[in-house]
Amino acid sequence: MDNKSYQDHFFKKAKSQGYRSRSAFKLIELNKKFKFLKNRINLLDLGSSPGGWCQVAKEKVKNGKIIGLDKKAVDKIKGINFLKGDFLDEKIRSSILSYFDSRIDVILSDMAADTTGNKSLDCIRTNQLCLQVLEFSKKVLGKNGAVISKLFMGEDFEEIKLNAKKNFKKINFFKPISSRGESRETYIHCLGLYTL
Repeated sequence: MDNKSYQDHFFKKAKSQGYRSRSAFKLIELNKKFKFLKNRINLLDLGSSPGGWCQVAKEKVKNGKIIGLDKKAVDKIKGINFLKGDFLDEKIRSSILSYFDSRIDVILSDMAADTTGNKSLDCIRTNQLCLQVLEFSKKVLGKNGAVISKLFMGEDFEEIKLNAKKNFKKINFFKPISSRGESRETYIHCLGLYTL
């Protein structure tokens, strides 16, 4: 199966299973590998449009609290609280924290910077978002909390790896099969902050 057929396969599979995006399968694969979606957790999904990751989270997390955040409006999903805004905005961050009223157990980020056409620049800008997610998690993540964030293999990959190693007990990298073959995207999974 060539790469285009492979991607069409995931697109059709998403449609047939009622997921809003083929990226839902990335989260399914990530969770199968690292098992972070559990009952009664507080979960934050950054870059949640069009809602595929929230759909998967809702299936797996019973009696928990889930927030999806994106700059774009996302159609409602029962049991999910969607916020429209920029993750880097302090007011938005305050709204997230007041909603959970305690530590966050899982932070998911499938955020990517808007593309400029310059692959190197896009890679750096998306990886800066990943670093921002890791920094934010240091302030809000609960004991044994997990962060899963998209990043791109590029010149600042090592910076992210060092930052994560300094702050988390366990870090892993994983590229789901459902990622596009030619894409340089991968995901970092961080577990257990050294200090809270």
